[in-house]
Amino acid sequence: MSDAPKFHDRMLSLGLARVSEAAALASARLIGRGDEKAADQAAVDAMRTQLNQLDIQGVVVIGEGERDEAPMLYIGEEVGSGTGPEVDIALDPLEGTTLTAKDMPNALAVIAMGPRGSMLHAPDTYMDKLAIGPGFRTGVVTMDMSPGERVSALAAAKGCSTEDITVCVLERPRHETMIAELRTTGAAIRLITDGDVAGVIHCAEPTTGIDMYMGTGGAPEGVLAAAALKCMGGQMFGKLVFRNDDEKGRAKKAGITNFDRVYTRDDMVTGDVIFAATGVTDGSILPGIKREPGMLTAETILMRSKTGSMRRMTYRNPT
Repeated sequence: MSDAPKFHDRMLSLGLARVSEAAALASARLIGRGDEKAADQAAVDAMRTQLNQLDIQGVVVIGEGERDEAPMLYIGEEVGSGTGPEVDIALDPLEGTTLTAKDMPNALAVIAMGPRGSMLHAPDTYMDKLAIGPGFRTGVVTMDMSPGERVSALAAAKGCSTEDITVCVLERPRHETMIAELRTTGAAIRLITDGDVAGVIHCAEPTTGIDMYMGTGGAPEGVLAAAALKCMGGQMFGKLVFRNDDEKGRAKKAGITNFDRVYTRDDMVTGDVIFAATGVTDGSILPGIKREPGMLTAETILMRSKTGSMRRMTYRNPT
């Protein structure tokens, strides 16, 4: 029997919440200041400092980029005290740097943790994503379907009209053809400027009114989104999209050889996971950081896939 420390997700979960809170609070002073890089750096520095206080042997598998591109929280960086369980960490210290700089909705500090080897080492490329919320049979929508077919299939499964379906899409020129096809179904479209981790989470949170997410975004963010859905329920599919040989080389370096594989949620996150997100700017999932004289208030969602539990926590911190 191995004497290696086990991944006790319940014991680690509150510590993980403190990590996302620290990143959100650090970036709060830069909301609306127009400096994306400074906001991101503040979040990165705070998240790394807090991570290193946890009793874990952590490796960043989804981070700020390759080592030569990101001075801290790069892919492969070791974090934690060096004692405790071996864990994989996926993080985005500030998901929505532009949203923060412009004081726009749905900027989040996001982090997920699971046992070593439990998360896909997604390269820094694009991923074509499709996600729906919980309660549907497996395969009700697939990557092989056209955008219109997906809307029709989900409407049939829900027993409603296609006009009652709302699809969340990242607003980019590359999605214009897809959006045009979605319009022909009568479905409503919620366009977002950034933050597709939040976009996927919307599918599993009934209060948002979002039924489906689709479109191409960052592959690392796809793994983070899959971690959230692993806790909340719901289906997610992703296929890596390569624009050049350099990106294929990054995939090979990460151990990926089948470039045509469609990953399911449970392919991207194979084991139990804990997930924490703290609001930076006001959004449909979480309120942003609130400033009062001498006080900052942050709200965090903390989720565990083992129990399917979600905890909302409010943290007030004197300035």
